[in-house]
Amino acid sequence: MTTFQRLMTIRKERGAGYLVLIDPDKNEKDKLAAFVREATRAGVDGFLVGGSLLLTDEFESHLQTIKGNTTVPVLIFPGSLFQVSSIADALLFLVLISGRNPDHLIGNQVIAAPIVKKTGLETISTGYMLIEAGNMTSAEFMSNTKPLPRNKPDIALAHALAAELIGMKILYLDAGSGAEASVPDETIRTISSHCPLPLIVGGGIRTPQEARRKAEAGASFVVTGTVTERDDLGSLVEEFATAIHSVSTVHRRS
Repeated sequence: MTTFQRLMTIRKERGAGYLVLIDPDKNEKDKLAAFVREATRAGVDGFLVGGSLLLTDEFESHLQTIKGNTTVPVLIFPGSLFQVSSIADALLFLVLISGRNPDHLIGNQVIAAPIVKKTGLETISTGYMLIEAGNMTSAEFMSNTKPLPRNKPDIALAHALAAELIGMKILYLDAGSGAEASVPDETIRTISSHCPLPLIVGGGIRTPQEARRKAEAGASFVVTGTVTERDDLGSLVEEFATAIHSVSTVHRRS
Protein backbone atom coordinates (compact mmCIF):
# COMPACT_ATOMS: atom_id res chain seq x y z
CA MET A 1 0.00 0.00 0.00
CA THR A 2 1.36 3.42 -0.92
CA THR A 3 1.56 6.24 1.58
CA PHE A 4 -1.17 8.08 -0.30
CA GLN A 5 -3.41 5.02 -0.02
CA ARG A 6 -2.67 4.83 3.70
CA LEU A 7 -3.76 8.44 4.07
CA MET A 8 -6.95 7.79 2.14
CA THR A 9 -7.69 4.80 4.37
CA ILE A 10 -7.30 7.01 7.44
CA ARG A 11 -9.64 9.54 5.89
CA LYS A 12 -12.23 6.86 5.12
CA GLU A 13 -12.08 5.13 8.50
CA ARG A 14 -11.79 8.17 10.76
CA GLY A 15 -13.59 10.85 8.79
CA ALA A 16 -10.62 13.19 9.28
CA GLY A 17 -6.98 12.64 10.17
CA TYR A 18 -4.56 14.53 12.41
CA LEU A 19 -1.08 15.48 11.20
CA VAL A 20 1.65 17.11 13.27
CA LEU A 21 4.18 19.36 11.54
CA ILE A 22 7.74 19.09 12.84
CA ASP A 23 10.10 21.92 11.88
CA PRO A 24 13.72 20.77 12.36
CA ASP A 25 14.67 24.33 13.32
CA LYS A 26 12.10 24.50 16.11
CA ASN A 27 12.29 21.06 17.73
CA GLU A 28 15.11 20.07 20.05
CA LYS A 29 16.77 16.88 18.83
CA ASP A 30 17.19 15.39 22.30
CA LYS A 31 13.44 15.66 22.95
CA LEU A 32 12.27 14.61 19.51
CA ALA A 33 12.17 10.82 19.95
CA ALA A 34 10.10 11.04 23.13
CA PHE A 35 7.72 13.54 21.54
CA VAL A 36 7.17 11.36 18.47
CA ARG A 37 6.47 8.27 20.60
CA GLU A 38 4.07 10.21 22.82
CA ALA A 39 2.30 11.79 19.85
CA THR A 40 1.92 8.40 18.15
CA ARG A 41 0.41 6.90 21.30
CA ALA A 42 -1.91 9.91 21.53
CA GLY A 43 -3.43 9.16 18.14
CA VAL A 44 -1.55 11.24 15.57
CA ASP A 45 -2.13 9.87 12.05
CA GLY A 46 1.07 11.14 10.47
CA PHE A 47 3.97 13.58 10.67
CA LEU A 48 4.93 16.33 8.26
CA VAL A 49 8.60 17.36 8.34
CA GLY A 50 9.91 20.64 6.93
CA GLY A 51 10.06 24.39 7.33
CA SER A 52 10.31 27.67 5.45
CA LEU A 53 13.93 27.99 6.55
CA LEU A 54 16.47 25.28 7.29
CA LEU A 55 19.05 26.59 9.74
CA THR A 56 20.15 23.15 10.90
CA ASP A 57 22.09 20.55 8.93
CA GLU A 58 20.29 17.70 10.69
CA PHE A 59 17.26 17.37 8.41
CA GLU A 60 17.95 13.70 7.63
CA SER A 61 18.90 13.02 11.22
CA HIS A 62 15.52 14.38 12.33
CA LEU A 63 13.79 12.18 9.75
CA GLN A 64 15.65 9.10 11.01
CA THR A 65 14.64 9.85 14.58
CA ILE A 66 11.00 10.34 13.64
CA LYS A 67 10.87 7.23 11.47
CA GLY A 68 12.52 5.17 14.18
CA ASN A 69 9.94 6.11 16.79
CA THR A 70 6.60 5.86 14.98
CA THR A 71 4.56 3.53 12.80
CA VAL A 72 2.45 6.25 11.14
CA PRO A 73 3.35 7.89 7.79
CA VAL A 74 6.18 10.42 7.73
CA LEU A 75 5.93 12.91 4.89
CA ILE A 76 8.25 15.71 3.81
CA PHE A 77 6.54 19.10 3.60
CA PRO A 78 9.39 20.86 1.79
CA GLY A 79 10.16 24.50 2.34
CA SER A 80 13.05 24.38 -0.10
CA LEU A 81 14.87 22.22 -2.66
CA PHE A 82 17.20 21.00 0.08
CA GLN A 83 14.44 19.18 1.94
CA VAL A 84 14.41 15.89 0.04
CA SER A 85 15.32 12.50 1.51
CA SER A 86 14.49 8.86 0.79
CA ILE A 87 14.23 8.25 4.54
CA ALA A 88 10.67 9.61 4.51
CA ASP A 89 7.67 7.62 3.36
CA ALA A 90 6.63 10.24 0.82
CA LEU A 91 7.08 13.83 -0.24
CA LEU A 92 4.36 16.38 -0.85
CA PHE A 93 5.36 17.61 -4.31
CA LEU A 94 4.12 21.14 -3.89
CA VAL A 95 2.91 23.55 -6.54
CA LEU A 96 2.05 26.96 -5.06
CA ILE A 97 -1.12 27.45 -7.09
CA SER A 98 -2.30 30.44 -5.04
CA GLY A 99 0.64 32.56 -6.22
CA ARG A 100 2.01 33.74 -9.53
CA ASN A 101 5.71 33.31 -8.80
CA PRO A 102 6.96 31.06 -11.63
CA ASP A 103 9.69 29.59 -9.42
CA HIS A 104 7.03 27.98 -7.25
CA LEU A 105 4.72 27.05 -10.11
CA ILE A 106 7.25 25.12 -12.21
CA GLY A 107 10.82 26.42 -11.74
CA ASN A 108 11.76 24.69 -8.49
CA GLN A 109 9.77 21.60 -9.46
CA VAL A 110 11.89 21.18 -12.62
CA ILE A 111 15.10 21.46 -10.59
CA ALA A 112 13.85 19.05 -7.92
CA ALA A 113 12.29 16.43 -10.21
CA PRO A 114 15.52 14.60 -11.25
CA ILE A 115 16.70 14.54 -7.63
CA VAL A 116 13.40 13.21 -6.32
CA LYS A 117 13.12 10.67 -9.14
CA LYS A 118 16.59 9.31 -8.36
CA THR A 119 15.72 8.73 -4.69
CA GLY A 120 12.67 6.63 -5.61
CA LEU A 121 10.70 8.58 -3.03
CA GLU A 122 6.92 8.43 -3.37
CA THR A 123 5.51 11.79 -4.39
CA ILE A 124 2.03 13.17 -3.79
CA SER A 125 1.24 16.03 -6.18
CA THR A 126 -0.16 18.79 -3.98
CA GLY A 127 -1.89 22.03 -4.88
CA TYR A 128 -0.58 24.35 -2.17
CA MET A 129 -2.68 27.43 -1.40
CA LEU A 130 -1.71 30.20 0.99
CA ILE A 131 -4.71 31.91 2.59
CA GLU A 132 -4.54 35.42 4.05
CA ALA A 133 -3.95 35.13 7.79
CA GLY A 134 -3.97 38.67 9.18
CA ASN A 135 -0.19 38.93 9.33
CA MET A 136 2.79 38.16 7.12
CA THR A 137 3.92 34.57 7.71
CA SER A 138 7.25 32.97 6.84
CA ALA A 139 5.63 31.07 3.96
CA GLU A 140 4.30 34.28 2.43
CA PHE A 141 7.59 36.13 2.79
CA MET A 142 9.82 33.31 1.55
CA SER A 143 7.59 32.46 -1.43
CA ASN A 144 7.30 36.12 -2.48
CA THR A 145 3.62 35.57 -3.28
CA LYS A 146 0.36 37.15 -2.21
CA PRO A 147 -2.05 34.88 -0.29
CA LEU A 148 -5.62 34.40 -1.45
CA PRO A 149 -8.07 36.76 0.30
CA ARG A 150 -9.65 35.07 3.31
CA ASN A 151 -13.10 36.54 2.61
CA LYS A 152 -13.31 35.29 -1.00
CA PRO A 153 -14.02 31.53 -0.88
CA ASP A 154 -15.07 31.57 -4.53
CA ILE A 155 -11.55 32.54 -5.57
CA ALA A 156 -10.10 29.71 -3.49
CA LEU A 157 -12.59 27.29 -5.05
CA ALA A 158 -11.58 28.28 -8.57
CA HIS A 159 -7.96 27.48 -7.72
CA ALA A 160 -9.00 24.15 -6.20
CA LEU A 161 -10.96 23.18 -9.30
CA ALA A 162 -7.99 24.07 -11.48
CA ALA A 163 -5.83 21.73 -9.38
CA GLU A 164 -8.40 18.97 -9.82
CA LEU A 165 -8.52 19.38 -13.60
CA ILE A 166 -4.73 19.51 -13.86
CA GLY A 167 -4.63 16.14 -12.10
CA MET A 168 -3.25 16.91 -8.65
CA LYS A 169 -3.95 14.38 -5.89
CA ILE A 170 -4.46 16.58 -2.86
CA LEU A 171 -4.94 20.21 -1.76
CA TYR A 172 -3.21 21.96 1.11
CA LEU A 173 -4.79 25.15 2.48
CA ASP A 174 -2.29 26.92 4.71
CA ALA A 175 -2.56 30.12 6.72
CA GLY A 176 1.14 29.73 7.55
CA SER A 177 3.14 29.03 10.67
CA GLY A 178 2.32 31.47 13.44
CA ALA A 179 -0.68 32.86 11.57
CA GLU A 180 -2.95 35.21 13.51
CA ALA A 181 -6.03 33.60 11.95
CA SER A 182 -6.58 30.10 10.58
CA VAL A 183 -8.14 29.23 7.22
CA PRO A 184 -11.82 30.29 7.38
CA ASP A 185 -14.33 27.47 7.87
CA GLU A 186 -16.40 28.87 5.00
CA THR A 187 -13.47 28.51 2.58
CA ILE A 188 -12.98 24.91 3.65
CA ARG A 189 -16.70 24.19 3.37
CA THR A 190 -16.96 25.76 -0.08
CA ILE A 191 -14.03 23.80 -1.49
CA SER A 192 -14.96 20.47 0.08
CA SER A 193 -18.53 20.80 -1.20
CA HIS A 194 -17.51 21.31 -4.82
CA CYS A 195 -14.10 19.66 -5.22
CA PRO A 196 -13.46 15.95 -4.53
CA LEU A 197 -9.75 16.28 -3.76
CA PRO A 198 -8.68 15.47 -0.19
CA LEU A 199 -8.05 18.66 1.74
CA ILE A 200 -5.23 19.32 4.22
CA VAL A 201 -5.73 22.41 6.39
CA GLY A 202 -3.11 23.99 8.64
CA GLY A 203 -1.76 27.20 10.10
CA GLY A 204 -3.01 29.16 13.10
CA ILE A 205 -5.02 26.29 14.62
CA ARG A 206 -4.48 26.66 18.35
CA THR A 207 -7.21 24.68 20.13
CA PRO A 208 -8.80 21.24 19.76
CA GLN A 209 -12.18 22.95 19.36
CA GLU A 210 -10.89 24.95 16.40
CA ALA A 211 -9.37 21.81 14.88
CA ARG A 212 -12.72 20.05 15.17
CA ARG A 213 -14.43 22.91 13.34
CA LYS A 214 -12.00 22.53 10.43
CA ALA A 215 -12.83 18.83 10.21
CA GLU A 216 -16.55 19.53 10.44
CA ALA A 217 -16.20 22.05 7.61
CA GLY A 218 -14.65 19.38 5.39
CA ALA A 219 -10.93 19.14 6.06
CA SER A 220 -9.65 15.63 5.36
CA PHE A 221 -6.57 16.26 7.51
CA VAL A 222 -5.93 18.94 10.11
CA VAL A 223 -2.37 20.07 10.82
CA THR A 224 -0.92 21.64 13.95
CA GLY A 225 2.64 22.81 14.28
CA THR A 226 3.50 25.79 16.46
CA VAL A 227 1.02 24.87 19.20
CA THR A 228 2.69 21.48 19.67
CA GLU A 229 6.19 22.96 19.98
CA ARG A 230 5.52 23.98 23.58
CA ASP A 231 7.32 22.37 26.49
CA ASP A 232 4.08 21.85 28.43
CA LEU A 233 2.72 19.47 25.80
CA GLY A 234 1.04 17.09 28.25
CA SER A 235 -2.15 15.64 26.84
CA LEU A 236 -2.65 18.42 24.27
CA VAL A 237 -1.87 16.20 21.26
CA GLU A 238 -4.36 13.61 22.48
CA GLU A 239 -7.00 16.32 22.87
CA PHE A 240 -6.42 17.42 19.28
CA ALA A 241 -6.57 13.84 18.01
CA THR A 242 -9.78 13.11 19.91
CA ALA A 243 -11.45 16.28 18.68
CA ILE A 244 -10.56 15.66 15.03
CA HIS A 245 -11.40 11.95 15.08
CA SER A 246 -14.77 12.64 16.70
CA VAL A 247 -15.99 14.07 13.40
CA SER A 248 -17.35 10.98 11.66
CA THR A 249 -17.93 10.59 7.94
CA VAL A 250 -21.68 10.47 8.67
CA HIS A 251 -21.52 13.82 10.47
CA ARG A 252 -19.51 15.40 7.64
CA ARG A 253 -22.10 14.35 5.04
CA SER A 254 -25.02 15.73 7.04
